[in-house]
This record gives sequence, structure tokens and C-alpha cells, in this order.
Amino acid sequence: MSGAVDALRADREELLDLCAGLTDHEWNAPSGCEGWTVKDVVAHMGGLWWTVVDPSQLPDTGDAPTEEAQDIIVASRRSWTPEQVVDDYRDVSVRALDMAADLEQQDFELDLGAFGTYRISVLPNAFAFDHYTHIRADLFAPRGPLTATPPPSDALRLEPALTWIEAALPQHSAEAIATLPGAVEIVASGVAARTLVAGSGQVVATIESDAPSLVRWITQRGTWESLAVKATGDDDALAIARTFKVY
Repeated sequence: MSGAVDALRADREELLDLCAGLTDHEWNAPSGCEGWTVKDVVAHMGGLWWTVVDPSQLPDTGDAPTEEAQDIIVASRRSWTPEQVVDDYRDVSVRALDMAADLEQQDFELDLGAFGTYRISVLPNAFAFDHYTHIRADLFAPRGPLTATPPPSDALRLEPALTWIEAALPQHSAEAIATLPGAVEIVASGVAARTLVAGSGQVVATIESDAPSLVRWITQRGTWESLAVKATGDDDALAIARTFKVY
């Protein structure tokens, strides 16, 4: 079984355990996703699984950009009770995990419109990235309302998250990368260490942080200053790199 599917199974259990202990106040508290409550975040995670299992179960989002489309899906579930949200997530995720394992064995490209074009085998990493980020950065403090200890940020979860960042960054931040005066090296240290390169040509700037901090700043959930990111090199390249975003 792959790292992405293993990570998803682990974070699925973490999320279900977490949901079982939430109070009504916590379910309705604002999350780290602007405009979404804790319940909305969990509803989004279930809805995202339906895009793999059976998109007909979701509202028509037309040509809405990716993030706006997710708002439409979440809004359609806002009247659900927490129990309905959890039941939906629990049931659809069982089916989706089996499909995710199958996707990793496929070898063709899938055009996802504005979201980008990817080898189908990399998509389970997108779901692992989504789970990792929403659970830790949007439900738990300092951005989220939950003050307990979040699930681990270990190699099991971080490796797939960084694999998705590496695949998605050139497409999600294509306009910004096209304006770089050279390549920018992004170095993740510690657990799940790896080096990513944005742009082409000679490396003109380097950005260094641990892997959990990389996930936060590359999703615009934290500033370089608040995450103790070390950035050196060409000032223009670094200013552009600050705008990078993966979703």
C-alpha cells in the first residue's frame, strides 16, 4: 500500500476520533478557513471524497474556480447536523479509499481544468495533502478553535503532502513562477526533508523551513516571519515566492 493511502487511512481515523468528541460549540466555531466553521471543514472533506466516488451527489458548480466551487459544495451541506456530516464522511471515505488505492496503479494523465493536469497516480497525494492541511492548520490552534494536541506531523503524513506540493506548485502558481528572474530553491528540513525547485535557470534564491511550516506558508496559512522561514537571495525572486500558493 502506498504512502498516500496509508496517510489517508491514518488521518481518516484521526478525524473520526476528533469528531466524536466535539461539542456543539466547537462544531459551530469559526475554523482557519475564512467563512467556514469546523463543521463546514469536515463537510468539505466528505464532499471532496464524493468527487472521486460519485460527483452526481454534489451540486453543479458550473465553471466556478476551484475554491469557489468548494464554497458552493459546503454551502449545500450547511443545514446538515454534525451527525449527518460525520456519517457522510465515514461512509464515502470507505469507498473512496479503495478507489484511491486503485488510482495509484493507473498510468495516464487527467485534465482537471483550472486545477491542473496530473498523472492520475498522484491524485491520492492531493487528498492526503487536503486532509493534512485542513485537520492541522484549520481545525487546531493557532488558526483554528481547537486547543488539544493535533495529530502527528510525521513522515507518513508529510511525504504525500509534499509530493502534492511538488506536483501542483508549477500549475497553481504558474503566473508567479513565469515572472521569476531565475529558479527558487525551496528546502524542507527535518521530517520528510526534500528540496523543490520553482522556475528555471540558475538558482537565485533559497527558502528554508521545516516541512510542516512549508505546508503552512505555501497554502498562505502563515507568514514566513511567523513560521521562522529563512529566505536568502534575490529580493525580487523572494517577493514573488511569497505569493506562491498550492491548494
